Amino acid sequence: MVKITQNIDGCIGCGSCSAVCSKFWDMDYETAKAVLKGGKMNEAGNEAELEISGEEEIKSAQESADICPTQVIKIIK
Repeated sequence: MVKITQNIDGCIGCGSCSAVCSKFWDMDYETAKAVLKGGKMNEAGNEAELEISGEEEIKSAQESADICPTQVIKIIK
């Protein structure tokens, strides 16, 4: 199983992830942060995590991680 993780505190809300991968990312304009669709928050409330599968989903998620200027999105295999 592959996971997408996002360190929310480090997100600058640039929207790059949602531009290249709208399947997994939305923008929350109230908080000015990207939101991992369906992601579960950790207890501290600073990281979201989502399990994914399938070659196309993993490729799309990797594109969002690669384009993130603050590198707060990680793909864990």
